[in-house]
Parts: sequence; C-alpha cells; structure tokens
Amino acid sequence: MTRLSGMTGFGRADGAGEGWTWSVEARSVNGRNLEVRFRGPNGFDGLERAAKAAAQARLARGQVTIGVQAKRIEAGEAAVTINAAVLARYLTLANELAEDGATPPSADGLLALRGVIEAPEEVDDPEARAILEAAMAGTVEAALDALKTSREGEGAQLTPVLEEFIRRIETLVAQAESEATAQVAAIRDRFSRRMSELAPDAPGLEDRIFLEAAALATKADVREELDRLTAHIDAARQLLVSAPAGRKLDFLMQEFMREANTLCSKSATTALTGIGLELKAVIEQLREQVQNVE
Repeated sequence: MTRLSGMTGFGRADGAGEGWTWSVEARSVNGRNLEVRFRGPNGFDGLERAAKAAAQARLARGQVTIGVQAKRIEAGEAAVTINAAVLARYLTLANELAEDGATPPSADGLLALRGVIEAPEEVDDPEARAILEAAMAGTVEAALDALKTSREGEGAQLTPVLEEFIRRIETLVAQAESEATAQVAAIRDRFSRRMSELAPDAPGLEDRIFLEAAALATKADVREELDRLTAHIDAARQLLVSAPAGRKLDFLMQEFMREANTLCSKSATTALTGIGLELKAVIEQLREQVQNVE
C-alpha cells in the first residue's frame, strides 16, 4: 500500500566542506506535470543536472523550485578584495558629475557599487570542484527528501477528505438506484393520464399505453450509468492506495461527471433529478481536491 502525496511542500538542508558553506531550499506547488526550476551559484554547472535528476527520481508532478546558496569560508582580509581599477573609474565619473552640481560620492556608496568589492567564489581545482559539487548534490537530495516528506504529510491530510467524498458519492448512487426502480411506474402513470385526457375512448388504449410506456422506460433506464458509477467508486478507492495517482484520478473525475450528466438527462422523476444534481456537486468538490494529489 502506497500513501497518497500532495504537491505542495517545503524542504531545507545545509552543508559545509572544502572551505565552503551552503544551504538548499526546495519547494513545490501544484502542477499538471513535473517542472523543475533550479537556481544555484555560478561555476557549478553540473549541480543543476544532478538536482533535476534527483527531483525526477522522487517526484511525479508539481512545479518544483530548488535554490542553492553557497559561499566560501575565508579568514581575515583575504576573503574580500577591492578592484582598484573599477573603483577609479567610478570615482572619475562621480567627480565629473560633482562638477556639474551633483552630490559628491561617499566612501560607503562607492564600495556598494557593483564590481568594486570582490569575494572569491570560484574553485579553480577541477578535482576539488567535483568533490564540492558532489557534497552539494548530497545536500540537494536531503532537501528534496524533506520536501517529499512534506508532500506526503499533505497527502495524509487529503486522504480522509477524498475518502469522505467517495463515500458520499456511493450513498447518492445507492439512493439513485432505489429511485430508479420507481421510474417505470412513474412513466406509465404519467403517460396513462396524458393519453386518457387526450383520447379517453381510443380503441386499444391500454395496449398502446403499455407499449409507449415501455419504450419511454427503456430510454430512461439508468442502470448502465449506475453500474459504471459503482465501478468508478471502486476504481477511486483503489487509486487512493496506489500513488502516484493524480493523473488517473483526474481522468476518473471526468468519467464520474459524464455518467452523472447522463443520469440527469435520463431522469424521469424530480427525486432522481435532485439526486443527480447533488451527485454532480459532490463530484465537482472531489475533483477540486484531486487537483492537489501528486
């Protein structure tokens, strides 16, 4: 038995090694298919491929975003350098603007400009880079595992909700079956009254009423629709324990609604029509919840 999983969740994991620290966040929302987006540090091209492969191995549907933030651990002044050439260009431009009446630049303003302060973020040794990427990939997997656990938690909350909707559908189908047995008599009585009003003295009236009522009853027979609805109920319950089931449940909701629509169109009594309309409402509520299932 496999538990249902939702598509909304969050996972985080942190790591450190090879003179670096990093953190990974993985989050997901509903989606018809699996779509993985990755944001990571520059220079770690292989990390994106590893992250997407790890997500595809764990998840079946949803829009997934994986973000990796990493920085090198450095001691003392070696961690930060000032690009003197860039600073000089900024300063020259600022002085020219000041001559035209602009406010002279401040030291902290100049240091905040892009490219003035440089922090080393590159790993030059290919072997060290490979080791670092592998360690980061392991943290990505840990974050995705946490995301998967979070989505399974949503699935655990969804399951009893789905089960209740299916139970309500089953109850309405049983009510429809009971009401459908009264359709033949209702059709015959209605047709008999109508014929008696229009042609009370027509020869062979009783035989005509019987034949016409039988034909109308055949057209209004909903047993086939009710049998299919019962089969769909059984299929839905099986899918609840055979994840991932989201796509199959999506399709099943269409089949549920198709049979409910036909039931309403064939209904010959107000009571059966009311049951059919309530059935459609419950199926729509179930369909909305199914959109959250992986």
